[in-house]
Amino acid sequence: MIFTVTLNPAIDKTVVIPSFRVDTVNRIGQMRIDVGGKGINVSKCFRNLGLDSTAAAFLGGAGGVQSLELMKEAGLKPLIVDVPGGNTRTNLKIIDPELHQNTDINEPGPQVDEALMLKLRNAIAEQMQPGDVVILAGSLPKGADIATYRDWAAFFKEHGARVFLDADGESLRLGLEAAPYMVKPNNEELARLLGKPLDTVEDLIAAGKELLAKGIEDVVISMGGDGALFVTDDKVVRAHPLKVPVRSTVGAGDSMVAALAYGFDQKLTREQTIKLSIAISAASVMCDGTQAPDPETIKELYEKVIIEEVK
Repeated sequence: MIFTVTLNPAIDKTVVIPSFRVDTVNRIGQMRIDVGGKGINVSKCFRNLGLDSTAAAFLGGAGGVQSLELMKEAGLKPLIVDVPGGNTRTNLKIIDPELHQNTDINEPGPQVDEALMLKLRNAIAEQMQPGDVVILAGSLPKGADIATYRDWAAFFKEHGARVFLDADGESLRLGLEAAPYMVKPNNEELARLLGKPLDTVEDLIAAGKELLAKGIEDVVISMGGDGALFVTDDKVVRAHPLKVPVRSTVGAGDSMVAALAYGFDQKLTREQTIKLSIAISAASVMCDGTQAPDPETIKELYEKVIIEEVK
């Protein structure tokens, strides 16, 4: 089984506003609403790939009720801990198709305490078995210890899980101390993590190897329009980007995490997993909002992915 963990989920309201401008009236051309948060986005991708997962999350208030309904409509299997007095946040995603810009306006979300954190963590542990995958992804809610991902990664590893981590900033830095199985920073997140510019592919590869030295087995560095690097002890592979029409970049990284975990769970070859991760990321940016890409588009793009080993 695969568990995705979303500690700070959201309702993602995506609006399309051509020629969006600040300090003036803007009129929405199109709008859609999805349940979101990085882990939930990963579970939605699993669903479209035909793989079941358990989506663990905090929900609260009217926003939480709506989020749970949307999760069920998406065919997800929720594992929910209610936040008393809290209300699941709504994030606004503004897409400007004329200026080719995406603007995110994210609410902070409800506050949780240590008792709630332990309740959700233990609820996952009660259902998991050795060999399961746990994906820790996204921002931390107010009230959570900044070292949560470090402590949770260590806890789930002790229970026999493979932990995938997709975070940023201090929560990522501390999370690395538990040596999760896989991490997927983008180039900017990795530069912030190491506190130095990473301007070349060689810089990024060297940085990836620094993470491997911490005990991490698989490092994936997404580079936006420049593709991605897949770094392990025995090989470095670069995947070139696919040119596709971009509707929304929100969720592209989550799709990549889903592909990496799917490849691990289904025992795909390394090449198959890499090609799938690039194909599903490209398919994701072709979608509105944070909906998961459809399998047919993924399959079509998969055949176009070009990868090469970096010597």
